[in-house]
Amino acid sequence: MEFNLKHPYQFNEAYQKPVAYLCMEYGIDQALKIYAGGLGFLSGSFLRSAYNLKQNLIGIGILWKYGYYDQIRKQDQSMNVLFEEKNYAFLTDTGIKFSIVINKKNVWIKVLYLNPDIFKTAPLLLLSTDLEENDYETKTITHKLYDSNPLTSLAASMVLGIGGLRLMEILEAENTIFHLNESHALSIAYALFKKYKSTDIVKSKLVYTNHTPEEAGNRKTELSLLEKMGFFNEIPLAEVISISAVQDNQLDHSMTAMLLSGKTNCVSQIHKKTILGIITHKKYAIDIQSITNAQHEGYWSDKMMYEMLQKKDANLFFSVKKERKKRLFEIVADQCGKIFKEDICTIVFAKRFAGYKRPDIFFHDTDRFIRLLTSVKYPVQMIWAGKPYPMDYAAIAVFDKLVNFCKSYDNCAILVGYELNLSKILKGGSDIWLNTPRLSHEASGTSGMSAAMNGALNVALPDGWFPEFAKDKINSFIIPACDTNLPEHLQDDLDAASLMQVLETEVLPIYYDYPSRWFELLAKSMTDILPQFDSDRMAKEYYDLMYVEKTTQ
Repeated sequence: MEFNLKHPYQFNEAYQKPVAYLCMEYGIDQALKIYAGGLGFLSGSFLRSAYNLKQNLIGIGILWKYGYYDQIRKQDQSMNVLFEEKNYAFLTDTGIKFSIVINKKNVWIKVLYLNPDIFKTAPLLLLSTDLEENDYETKTITHKLYDSNPLTSLAASMVLGIGGLRLMEILEAENTIFHLNESHALSIAYALFKKYKSTDIVKSKLVYTNHTPEEAGNRKTELSLLEKMGFFNEIPLAEVISISAVQDNQLDHSMTAMLLSGKTNCVSQIHKKTILGIITHKKYAIDIQSITNAQHEGYWSDKMMYEMLQKKDANLFFSVKKERKKRLFEIVADQCGKIFKEDICTIVFAKRFAGYKRPDIFFHDTDRFIRLLTSVKYPVQMIWAGKPYPMDYAAIAVFDKLVNFCKSYDNCAILVGYELNLSKILKGGSDIWLNTPRLSHEASGTSGMSAAMNGALNVALPDGWFPEFAKDKINSFIIPACDTNLPEHLQDDLDAASLMQVLETEVLPIYYDYPSRWFELLAKSMTDILPQFDSDRMAKEYYDLMYVEKTTQ
């Protein structure tokens, strides 16, 4: 039977422009493990809002056979990595098959489909090379998200980019805007240039979102390797160089995505300033907009907490909060053998473990942290969770350091399996949601948005989305930032001291001594987070600012 792509709704008049959203990962539901972290959480919320708003948008991604990885423990409780095959009975085989050339080899791709009605999202088409027409090496292209082998990772980006364009040609979607959510699918730009021979036409069809200023997230690759792999679609190298961002014979993927896209956006106002500084330094003239990331209120928010909030009954609200904490603490007991208490202030640090996010920030003054943990007047419970990149051995070492530290303290725990379900439970069960990146390194950091939707107060440095929301001691607590011109180790020391000062003198005294004031802070936080940081606002802005050309009178 011939596959027929259909949205389950009539398009809203404001959102009829067809858009194909290309992203390497989607965090839509716990049952579909094709995401690593924040980028996936964001794209999942985006597809849910596109469904809510009846937008003419589809997602294109990759069906990762082994997902990102399953985070498990070794015998000594330290972290281990498990790659386990995933099977999804709820995905439909479209019957569509086609081939593209990667490294002078025909690579066959099949297309699977996530029906919009299953998780209430815009349609999602997933590409896979795991089919019998391919040899084993080719099958592995779509086995692991962010594969550590650079050739496999590059091949996967070509499946998403060149394969995404080929799929849309098969579906006869000629008037589509292609949204590159990060630069992974950049190869589509060269496929379009090969087809139309015009950078102006390429720009009219591409928009690009950058999600990180971090060097590790902005790929650079030797031109000779890209040419060998077929990344440039047989465009002569001299012409590639003339239309791309190239330095020292390396292609800057992110900068090239900006040059070849008609519109570029960053994901917070601070992120925009950071990226503009990089662009100015590299002497490129690129117009950049800011569309701050957001999370889907319908998926993330705790409906019962909001009901109690509307009743303005603190006792009812905190009774619900204690139930959410109890649920989290059952996981702590199961994984760590520790019994946490619902009436003790619970601090959570949960996000992808990466150096700049500083999950071990407390250990810049371990003695002071231990005094915090052993305080009788203001007791605390501390929980960490997060999945490092599976080959980031420095981040895994931090995780393991925390594992060993927690063995000495009954009120500290570190959890494995930080995915959508655990994320929701952690946010519902936390009193304080901690975010401590080195300033200007966090593009957005959306976990604090959904934490606020679940009755957790943000305690954070003023980076990413947070300055657009935070009112110190009114809806959150702002950790004073140090001078970012200082060496990183001094920044870490100073920020750690500021964090401890805020916790010791502001947060914990209010939590224990002024519960009515704590309720006011929570009420303000939960009210202020909506609707500005609901992804419906974000999805509207993408159509208004990125997809649809505004005509001038």
